[in-house]
Amino acid sequence: MEEHVGQIWDRLITRATTRRYPDAAVTLAQVNHSAGILFRALGGDGGLRVEAANATAHGAKRSWLQRIGGSNLKVELSWRDEQALRLPSVIDLFPKTELNRDLYLWLSALASQIGEARWSDWFVQSQYCTQQVLANYPGLEPRYRRLVTAHLEQRPDVTRSAPRQAEQEQAIRDALLEPGSRDRLPPARHAPQPVVLWPHPSPPLAECDTETTDEDDRGDREGVSKDLDDQRRRTAERTEMPRQDRGLVTIRMENILTWGEFAKVDRGVEENEDLDQAAEAAEAVDKFDVAKGGKAVSSRLRFDLDLPSQSCDDQTIGEGILLPEWDYRTRQLQPDHCRVQPMVAADAKPCELPPHLRRTATRLRAQFQALAPARTWHRGQQDGSEIDLEAYLRFSGERAAGQAVAGDRLYREMRSGARDLACLLLADLSLSTDAWVNDHARVIDVIRDTLFLFAETLEATGDRFAMFGFSSRRRDPVRFHQLKRFDERCDARIRSRIDAIKPGYYTRMGTAIRHASNMLCEQPASQRLLLLLTDGKPNDLDKYEGRYGIEDTRHAIRQARDLGLQPFCVTVDKKAGEYLPHLFGNGGFIVIRKPSQLPRELPLLYARLTS
Repeated sequence: MEEHVGQIWDRLITRATTRRYPDAAVTLAQVNHSAGILFRALGGDGGLRVEAANATAHGAKRSWLQRIGGSNLKVELSWRDEQALRLPSVIDLFPKTELNRDLYLWLSALASQIGEARWSDWFVQSQYCTQQVLANYPGLEPRYRRLVTAHLEQRPDVTRSAPRQAEQEQAIRDALLEPGSRDRLPPARHAPQPVVLWPHPSPPLAECDTETTDEDDRGDREGVSKDLDDQRRRTAERTEMPRQDRGLVTIRMENILTWGEFAKVDRGVEENEDLDQAAEAAEAVDKFDVAKGGKAVSSRLRFDLDLPSQSCDDQTIGEGILLPEWDYRTRQLQPDHCRVQPMVAADAKPCELPPHLRRTATRLRAQFQALAPARTWHRGQQDGSEIDLEAYLRFSGERAAGQAVAGDRLYREMRSGARDLACLLLADLSLSTDAWVNDHARVIDVIRDTLFLFAETLEATGDRFAMFGFSSRRRDPVRFHQLKRFDERCDARIRSRIDAIKPGYYTRMGTAIRHASNMLCEQPASQRLLLLLTDGKPNDLDKYEGRYGIEDTRHAIRQARDLGLQPFCVTVDKKAGEYLPHLFGNGGFIVIRKPSQLPRELPLLYARLTS
């Protein structure tokens, strides 16, 4: 009975203190694509993702009902940092769906005029950015005016507020109606009520440097992660590792830690019965304390057993190749920052094409034979395999007529046509390719079949091509698996290397692209195509995760284009539209919606790219 009464009271007090309109709610997932396009079209940083912002305390005065009910403590506002544009996960502030959707678009447009740094004067700079948007894009002004009118109806009544609070509120109202009309925000006892049309006054940016040190690089972060349902970004603060008491005698009740206080999450296991419990607890936590522990977890060995040991790993070729890496924060190339280690399958046994691919391979070879360069006779050559009878008869007749003619172009030679290109296919072999695409095959199985068919069909065209795979474990080494060189023919030995590929490690994409570009540049062809086959975005254990890896990969692609290469990405990642336009441009990639169709689609795509 007591629990039932408590539930009724909670519903009543929540309904009385919360002004929300769930029936008109718009979620970020519904407008994520549109908001991202608008943000970038108006000049926003193309490398930023669009993600959900976490709710933060606003510090404004609450009504007595809100204090009783414990509501209206936090609010979701927008901001941007070096990684993403943060927008509210749900907007249900207004009774009309159109207004809630318009607020998402307005915040995206406003963010395009905002920098990453914290503002010295939130009140003045919010007005300035609003003026910039309205001046540069006047078509947004009607939408802004509708939002201002709806928002002012929800703000506190100036006539019922304390004098200082009323003066502050009036300044905000004037600034919303006429941006730039007020040059200062009057002080008051409490912070003002949140202004949902403006960005966060003090966004929860990271309080410590996110750049990892060499000591951090030696730590492991492998394992399985469980995404939080709401996808919000949490605040982290660096702290010291709690000291663990030893022995039963020293245990005191005040030293017992709960999930809300401390949870060790550096676990490198694939299955953990506490993972769900930790994720549920994390959803209720607003701020995480992050500590660096010096001890390796005992379960780490269980994860590493899934990765190839040195005894059964591929054979290394040479000592490795040093390559630079781009740091977008300093806008400089770091020389000799990464080491590429060429590798080749050591004990792969020669094999034939798998039976389930033979019919498709036969059909594709027949189609691609039309792309093979036509062989034609080149006449009037100084040297050749045969005498050019037409040239010889003309030479004999003119000489018999007493004319002085030269007899140095009397041969002909069979040569190939004008098709002159080279292609290098670079396949992502990271651990993420171990995921299943259906009940019968994993991503790595689809990639393997794709490589089989690609090699068989290109062999029919006579084009020069090579195939390599890559994965990485931090910047040293970046594993570069040799499947087929340009000077090798596709035979049972090449098929054995393709058959031996396996998933492992991570995706340092920029380094792999630089090494592949250097190899492709050595080919004397008028058209040189660099095909990248992947299932996800760049990532690695160190700082390569996130914006750093995206920008390094983008810089490597630009370098490839400057060298005269044609980079093109083929991916099965359904979220690729969020980052690949920034990397390859709108026409530089394609998303295969059904991964199982990749083996058949890639050769046909190659035909379109090289025709």
